[in-house]
Amino acid sequence: MGSVLVVYKVFPEDIVENFDALKKQITAILPEFSSIEGWGEEPVAFGLKALLVQVKFPEDKHGIVDEFETALAKIPGVSQAQTFNIRRTSR
Repeated sequence: MGSVLVVYKVFPEDIVENFDALKKQITAILPEFSSIEGWGEEPVAFGLKALLVQVKFPEDKHGIVDEFETALAKIPGVSQAQTFNIRRTSR
């Protein structure tokens, strides 16, 4: 069975120098059978950076992509979260 790799863009409410605390919060709400495949940062404007989170989901779990995006947006200190990229993989 294949998997789905999703990149989320998580925008903090304010300028963040270190995303370690946010990464721990994201890892804590990760759905069962899912895994973090990578992290990144993207400059937005005026010193504000977005955290990029690549998550691997099982292909057969319907609705999980949107549910996780909603959960990300509810983390304290997060302004918004967006699904940035979705692709299917056989790994």
